[in-house]
Amino acid sequence: QPQLVESGGGLVQAGGSLRLSCAASGTIFSIGAWDWGWFRQAPGKQREPVVRLIVGETHNTDSVKDRFTISRDNAKNTVYLQMNSLTPEDTGVYYCNAHSLDTGSAYWGQGTQVTVSS
Repeated sequence: QPQLVESGGGLVQAGGSLRLSCAASGTIFSIGAWDWGWFRQAPGKQREPVVRLIVGETHNTDSVKDRFTISRDNAKNTVYLQMNSLTPEDTGVYYCNAHSLDTGSAYWGQGTQVTVSS
């Protein structure tokens, strides 16, 4: 069963940094082409994309540009989100997403909470 498991969330003061990890398990992720992304859902708001790795290119939402970086370690089947200069507006549950370019299938992790205090 394909699975994505996020980790690395927590409580941090404004201006601090966190690195989130998304471990992908299941042979399906080694077959075909996949896009990877991090989404977040703030309290009372809809889930929104934060940073996405689409066909090798990074796409950042404007609010995190120059602060957040997505990377992937193929050997470890893990995708990372490095978050710097965090602000209280970055608070939310962060979800990892994998999207197959071949089949259109998408998988989500269970989410990891990030709380930024002012």
